[in-house]
Amino acid sequence: MTEEKRIEILNNAKDFFRSEIVTSHIEGACKRASKLSEYNVNPFLFKYLANFLTGNDNAESIARALVLPRILGSSINTSFGMKIQKLIGQLFQGLGSTTSGIDIEFIDAVDGRRKYCQLKAGPNTINHDDVVTVINHFNGVRNLARTNNLNIGINDMIVGVIYGEEPELSSHYKKISNSFPVIIGKEFWYRLTGKEDFYFDLIDAIGDVALEVDGSHIVEQTISNLALEIQAKYFE
Repeated sequence: MTEEKRIEILNNAKDFFRSEIVTSHIEGACKRASKLSEYNVNPFLFKYLANFLTGNDNAESIARALVLPRILGSSINTSFGMKIQKLIGQLFQGLGSTTSGIDIEFIDAVDGRRKYCQLKAGPNTINHDDVVTVINHFNGVRNLARTNNLNIGINDMIVGVIYGEEPELSSHYKKISNSFPVIIGKEFWYRLTGKEDFYFDLIDAIGDVALEVDGSHIVEQTISNLALEIQAKYFE
């Protein structure tokens, strides 16, 4: 990969984060988080959590205790996880796959072989059922390779995890790794790009976009809107 290409990909990553992640977070997640109907409120805990967070249990404190975990945690992580295939597609044209159950195909910069890859977001983003699904898809590729006399080995079918480190991988990933390679974080991006530190370049590039976004007023407005509903339902 040339330096020009590296910069182009990093700029594309910034554009993707602005248009897909930031916009979705502000226009989707924050608006949803301002509505009481979006929460499964535990009436035995919500006042405790509010008081634990702010020192009182008024409507605004309850709203704050509900909103912050939602918009700073679960909602944006879910959104990112759902868009990882689109991210790779936007950064690297032509890596899509027509093989059933495979997200992308690429030439591994380390061993020079074509990889058939399922993409996952992070080290804790799959469940037990996903393990069976991934292994079944890879076994399907193996069967197809035998039928068509293709040179596809077990190590050519990989799970690519976008971020994290190997010790962080959940037990579900470790079950997959007993049969097929699971490649995570820095190593995955190295194999994909041939640049050993590209993972950190990408983190820094997206960090530049983060500095453009001050969402504090949006957070406060979301809390304020939710507090009005909480006040009407629980305090009047």
